[in-house]
Amino acid sequence: MYDTTTSVRNESGPPLPMLSVVIPIYNEQEALPLTVARLRPILDGLGVDYEVVGVDDGSTDATPVILERIRRDWPELRIVRFARNSGHQAALTAGIHRAYGAYVVSIDADLQDPPEKIAEMFTLAVEQDLDIVYGVRSDRGSDTFFKRRTAGAYYWLMRKLVGKEMPNQAGDFRLLSRAAVDALKALPEQQPVYRLLVPWLGFRSGEVVYVREERVAGSTHYPLSKMVRLALDSITNFSAAPLRLATWLGLLSFLVCFFLAVYTALQHAFGSTVPGWSSLFIGMLFIGGVQLVCVGLLGEYIGRIYSAVQGRPAYFVGYDSAEQGTSMPHRGVVAEGTRASSGSKTPARTA
Repeated sequence: MYDTTTSVRNESGPPLPMLSVVIPIYNEQEALPLTVARLRPILDGLGVDYEVVGVDDGSTDATPVILERIRRDWPELRIVRFARNSGHQAALTAGIHRAYGAYVVSIDADLQDPPEKIAEMFTLAVEQDLDIVYGVRSDRGSDTFFKRRTAGAYYWLMRKLVGKEMPNQAGDFRLLSRAAVDALKALPEQQPVYRLLVPWLGFRSGEVVYVREERVAGSTHYPLSKMVRLALDSITNFSAAPLRLATWLGLLSFLVCFFLAVYTALQHAFGSTVPGWSSLFIGMLFIGGVQLVCVGLLGEYIGRIYSAVQGRPAYFVGYDSAEQGTSMPHRGVVAEGTRASSGSKTPARTA
């Protein structure tokens, strides 16, 4: 682990920060000033060198302008800007991969996860020599009834797939050591879901409990469609259980058809067959439904194999304020995939 009294030094350059805070950002023009006003005093009070990596996920509102304005007064803020919108997990990946800190904390910009807990996470990791500290939600009273129920079902299912080592109600608010970050970067995941990958590493971990707050401003960027996609990605990226489920459904369909055939033969032998369409119609619907489910599951896995073979990067970085000589956005796009390196060796902090 790392001693907080010293900073990690580059091979040829000034010391690198002890702590990196990664914030995926998309259209957060209302929330950003409030987030910075609450986050900066906390980080300044830690007494260690730090950087804040704000990953602009192709925002279409005034977010890029606000970020540049904040950076003029806050040199620890580092801006990484995508050439186009690539999604929350891609922004999180870019921030984690390009962060320089000995410890890396990820947090959203909506202040539903309290930044005050960052100091507690950092202290716990250093004092107990931990590689991972999860932010665990003890109360989701600010969420709607529907979201609480669907989130509960998601975590129950994920714990069945990953195991009990996955903390319940732990989202993307967590702290990672440099060793954990390097391990994540070495994984060949095309569409990483960190809620499952991080527990799977099996590194020493701890928890910090907090109450989930209401969104400070704006509207949620995780509607039902994205929640369903996250659940589907989590299942298909991490387990072959759906394929086994398709096999069992096919076997069940075969058994039902077999017993129906025996029943029909017996009825015909005793001369009690009655012409009707209901049983035939129900049987066809059942068999057809099972077949469609199985084909759909196979299609999900084949689609992921196809994406892996293509090898397209998950995002394109158009600008990184920490890299000396980087052109302004869209004048020279740097392609990076989920296996990208941490970026330039230029020190993260700017004067």
